[in-house]
Amino acid sequence: MLKLKPNCECCDVDLPPDSPVARSCSFECTFCKDCAENNFCGICPNCGGELLRRPIRPADKLVNFPASTERFVKDHSECTRPKP
Repeated sequence: MLKLKPNCECCDVDLPPDSPVARSCSFECTFCKDCAENNFCGICPNCGGELLRRPIRPADKLVNFPASTERFVKDHSECTRPKP
């Protein structure tokens, strides 16, 4: 079952479970549409797999199968977010 990670690992923007802009690869690396397309050209920088639209879990299923709340951010040379 997909974890439905809560953020883009590049720019850290929130990606709620019903987000139509969430993109992920087969390893569930998760990015927003903007980072996936503009920074990585649709290819996961971690594994080289395709970054595709993440499925939306029906709201009634989130009660028993909630999305992850653990945020993950990774430095990629292509990321443009300000460094802390």
